[in-house]
Amino acid sequence: MMRAMRGFAKWIMGVLALAFVGWMVFDVGMDVGAGTYRPGDAVAKVNGTSIEIQAFYDAVRQAQERQRRESGSAPVTREDQKALEDAVLEGLVQQILLAEEFRRRGIQVSDDELISAARNSPPQEVMGAEQFQTEGQFDLAKYQRYLASGTDPGLVAALEARYREEIPRAKLYDQLVADVYVSDAKLWQAYRDQHDSVTLRLLTLIPGAAVPDSAVLVNDAELRVYYDRNDSLFERRAVAYLSYAVVSQEPNAADTAAALERARALRREIAGGADFAALARRESADSVSAAQGGDLGETAPGRLVAEFERAALALRPGRVSEPTLSPFGYHVIKLESRSGDTYRARHILIPVELAGEHLIQVDARIDTLERRAADQLEPGALDAAADALGLPIRLALPVAEGDRVQAPPHSVPDAGIWAFEAQVGETSPLIEGDRASFVFRLDSLQAGGVPPLADIRELVRLRVVGEKKKEALRQMAGSAAGELVTGRLTLDGLAARLRGHVAMVGPFTRANPAPAVVNEPVVVGAAFGLEPGHIAGPIVGEQAIYFLQPTLRRQADSTAFLAQKDTQRGQMLQIARQARVRLVLNSLRAAADVVDRRKDLERAQRVAEERAQTLPGRPVM
Repeated sequence: MMRAMRGFAKWIMGVLALAFVGWMVFDVGMDVGAGTYRPGDAVAKVNGTSIEIQAFYDAVRQAQERQRRESGSAPVTREDQKALEDAVLEGLVQQILLAEEFRRRGIQVSDDELISAARNSPPQEVMGAEQFQTEGQFDLAKYQRYLASGTDPGLVAALEARYREEIPRAKLYDQLVADVYVSDAKLWQAYRDQHDSVTLRLLTLIPGAAVPDSAVLVNDAELRVYYDRNDSLFERRAVAYLSYAVVSQEPNAADTAAALERARALRREIAGGADFAALARRESADSVSAAQGGDLGETAPGRLVAEFERAALALRPGRVSEPTLSPFGYHVIKLESRSGDTYRARHILIPVELAGEHLIQVDARIDTLERRAADQLEPGALDAAADALGLPIRLALPVAEGDRVQAPPHSVPDAGIWAFEAQVGETSPLIEGDRASFVFRLDSLQAGGVPPLADIRELVRLRVVGEKKKEALRQMAGSAAGELVTGRLTLDGLAARLRGHVAMVGPFTRANPAPAVVNEPVVVGAAFGLEPGHIAGPIVGEQAIYFLQPTLRRQADSTAFLAQKDTQRGQMLQIARQARVRLVLNSLRAAADVVDRRKDLERAQRVAEERAQTLPGRPVM
C-alpha cells in the first residue's frame, strides 16, 4: 500500500521539462506585470515589477500541459521540476523586459494592424483546421468569411490576444535587424575560412616535460600575489558529503522466469488465434507502440537493439517469434513485411520486473527503511534502520551544488537538490532511483566560494610552478628560434633537445581545425599566415609552446564562391540577425535588476510547516 501511495504522489508532483521555441513566440498568457502586490506576494521582481506567485505557478501549469500535449505524460523528478520552473521564470522575466523595451521604443499596436493580421495572417494551427480547407489546401476566403460571420467570438478574442503580443515583437525584431548587412568581403572571408586548408609539421613543447621541478623555485609572497590576482580561478561550488542506505529493486531469477512465462503465454494465445494488435494494446509495456497495436513502423537494420533485430529479421513475414530477451525485457515479435533494406514489425514488450513473493519482500524492506529512517533530524536513525534491515551504510561521491548525486552504480535523482536544503545530520525522504530506493544523510557541507589560501596552498603552488615553467620554456625556445631560421637546427633536433614531439597535422581549415590545435586559435591563425616551408615560433598557446612549418596550402576556389554567394548571403544574414537579437536580449537581461525570491519563500514555507508540526495537540501519525 505504501509503495502504491509513493508512486501516486510522485506522479501528482511530477512535471515535464519545457522546450521554449524562442523569444519571439513565448506565450504564457499572463499579464505578469499588472496590479498591486502585497508584501510577500511576489515570487520575483524585475526592475521593480513583481511576478505574482499565482501567475508564476499558473505559467508552470500551462508549461506542463503544453509538454504533455506534445510528448505525453510521465512522472519525473524534482530536478526536472526545477528545470521547468527556472525556464518559466526566465520566460516571465523576459516578457517584462520586452514590455519595457516596447515602451522605451514607442512600439504600439493599432486596431487596424490587429484586424489586418487576424484576417490575412492566421496562425499555422488555424490554417491546418479542416473547416478552412478546400481540396486539401488552406482557403483564405473561407477563413475570412468565417471570421466575418461573427459565429465564433472566442476565436476572434484569441487572435486579438495573440497578435497583441506578437506584433510588437515583430516590430522590435525589424528595428533590431534593419541595419544588419553582410558585405562581399565578409562573405569571401567566411568562404575562405571554410575552404582554405593547410597541412603542417607541428612541434609541441610541454612545459612540464621540458623544465624540471628543480629549476623552479616559488616563495610564499609569489603564492599570495598569484592567489590575489587570480582568485576567480579557485572559486568552487558548495559540496555536500552524503552517506546512505539503499534497498535494491533489481529483479532476480524468479522475476526473469515469471516475465518469460508471461511472454510465452501471450505467444500461445497468438498461436491459438488471438489478435496480435489487440494483445499488444492490452499487454505491451511499450506504451508508444502499444497504442498502435505494437506497430513499430517501417525501419531499417541498425535502428533497433541488436537482439530484437536479429530475431525479427530471422522471421518470415506473418510469423511470430519466440520470446526474445533484450535490455528492455522480453519481446514477442511479429514480422509484418520486408522489402529491400526496410522491414516492418510489431512487438509486445514484457519487462523483467519485481513480481510475486520477491516484490512483497522488497516492498516491505523499502517501507521499513522509509518509516524508520526517512525525514529524520536524528543522525542515528539511518544507522539504526540499516542495522535492522542488514544494510551497509555507504558513502556517496561528494556532490557539488547543481549536480546529480552519484552512488555507484546509481545516478540518483533529487538527492542533490535535497542535500543543499537540509541541515547537517538530517536524513532525506525516501528517494526512488533506477531500480533502487535510497535514504540519504547529510554528513557535512562545504561552503562554496573562494577557499582561503591556506586550504588550497598546494593547488596554487602547482599553478605558479606551471606558469614559471611555461615562461622558462618560452625563453629557451626563443633562444633556439634563430638556429631554426638559419638551418643550424631542425624541428626534430629542437624536439629532442626540449623533450618535445613533432607531428604532421592536417589538412584542416580555419573553421574546422585539427584536434591537435582545436583549442589553440593562435596556432591556427599563424598556420594560415605562413608560406609553405617557413617556420614560425615560439608560439605561446594555452597548453604548450609551439613551432610550426606549413608543408602544403590550398586556396579556396573563387569561381565556386561566386556560384553560391547569394545562398551564402541569405544564410549569413539570418545568422547575423539572430546574433543581433541575442545580443540585445542578453544586454537587457544583464542590465536588469532581477530578484528571485523562490528560495526565501520555500524557506519560509518549511519554517511554517515545522512550526505547525510542533503545535500542541497535533496528532502523531
